[in-house]
Amino acid sequence: MAPGGNPIFSGKNFREATQAPPAPQAPYGHGSYGQGPYGQNYYGQNAYGQAPQGMTQEQLQDLYNRPAAGPADIGRMTYDDVIIKTAGCLAVLVVGAAMALAVPQGTGSMLMILGALGGFALAMVNTFKKQPSPALILAYALLEGFFLGGLTRILDNLYPGVGIQAVVGTLSVFAVTLVLFKSGKVRATPKLMRFFMIALIGYAVFALVNLVMMWTGAVNTPFGLSTSVEIFGIPLGVFIGVLAIGLAAFSLIMDFTSIEAAISAGAPQRFSWTAAFGLTVTLVWLYVEIIRLLSILRGND
Repeated sequence: MAPGGNPIFSGKNFREATQAPPAPQAPYGHGSYGQGPYGQNYYGQNAYGQAPQGMTQEQLQDLYNRPAAGPADIGRMTYDDVIIKTAGCLAVLVVGAAMALAVPQGTGSMLMILGALGGFALAMVNTFKKQPSPALILAYALLEGFFLGGLTRILDNLYPGVGIQAVVGTLSVFAVTLVLFKSGKVRATPKLMRFFMIALIGYAVFALVNLVMMWTGAVNTPFGLSTSVEIFGIPLGVFIGVLAIGLAAFSLIMDFTSIEAAISAGAPQRFSWTAAFGLTVTLVWLYVEIIRLLSILRGND
């Protein structure tokens, strides 16, 4: 992985997969393949053009005609692994969201709180865990589904249709970001990484201050400073929301870069779960920022 990439991928040992397995050794007292003790050939055995003992000529030819082993055959991480496991995480997330939407309002709010707290805790565990745990990653996806389902239910009741708009917006940003990355037009360069970190710290400080002011009652609007402060008649939350969506989109670029580097390094197949977890975290963040921005815009109409 490139230095300064997604912190979810930091500290994961990808190098162990780049070491080739040791070559098989001949029995004690024997030389190389087809040779007897002390490097002498067995007279009349395994001569040129003949199959090894126990194999017919047809079996040997079939062995030679087989395609070379690919990454999946030798336990290496592939793009297909990442796609399948990411789809699995998102499917579990959708199930969790559907459960939060299907239960009564009070129960849905409880599931939202459980999802927010439990999802944050598992996100920390999975981020700093050296080896990926599929069970913990899927549990994180389920809890985040509870959170997103409860959040969507509340905001969609206030602003009908905002939920489906947020889903479409999230998928659109993901698709555009993937196309830009595959075309090589956007890369996680060191300069962009520094800007990303500065902007992310600034956004985190604003979010923390805004949360404290909402909890203490210093501001009474639904989104705190995001809607109580305006710049040229436009709520501050619109500018913050656009910045946050841009940060989440660049985080996707970081995810793609980390995944590409891991596959190039021959990372073990199990780390495809790490890649799926990283993508799921970023997509959850992106969805939350989009649905919040849409709600602020709808509330300002």
